[in-house]
Amino acid sequence: MNNKWGVSLLAAIALQFGCWGTAFAGASFMHTGGRTTQPVGHYEFCQSLPQECRQATPKQAPVELTRKLWDKIVAVNNTVNMSLVPRTDMEMWGREEVWSYPANGEGDCEDYVLEKRRKLMQAGVPAGNLLVTVVRQPSGDGHAVLTVHTSMGDFILDNLESRVLAWSETEYTYLKRQSDRNSGAWVTINDGRADAVASVR
Repeated sequence: MNNKWGVSLLAAIALQFGCWGTAFAGASFMHTGGRTTQPVGHYEFCQSLPQECRQATPKQAPVELTRKLWDKIVAVNNTVNMSLVPRTDMEMWGREEVWSYPANGEGDCEDYVLEKRRKLMQAGVPAGNLLVTVVRQPSGDGHAVLTVHTSMGDFILDNLESRVLAWSETEYTYLKRQSDRNSGAWVTINDGRADAVASVR
């Protein structure tokens, strides 16, 4: 990546974050830990579509965040957010935690994530850079977002947010995500926020 393009991209990102400082602060990576339990919805998704959970990615540097890729990430986030109508699993299936690709133009947060992941993989982004991620909202409710692991940091695609934000710029507490080596495995996330809360109590 040439310096001119790198500065231009950071400027574009800064427009979303509001200032240069947060743009550079956003260019950081989540701290992941060891293996952890797979969400039950993802486990059942893997049972119905085994190929989705057998995607292996060699250990390598994150995908380079070029101008073209950034535009694609933003476009996919916008397109999927605007094309789907939010519906809960209970409304669609009569039970909780059904992970699936959107059907009939409807879906819940996991369905938005899976569709964005699929579209970005079709655009050539390796599976190991597109990680389904489980978070906790400030309200305490669980939620799923897509982490795009890039050379300039981890960015979040979210059906509750029109902007593509750096992970550190969101208000979520990050719990776990898919492994960047194996799409069927999950790892813990420690972003430091839980430790900070625990130290106050």
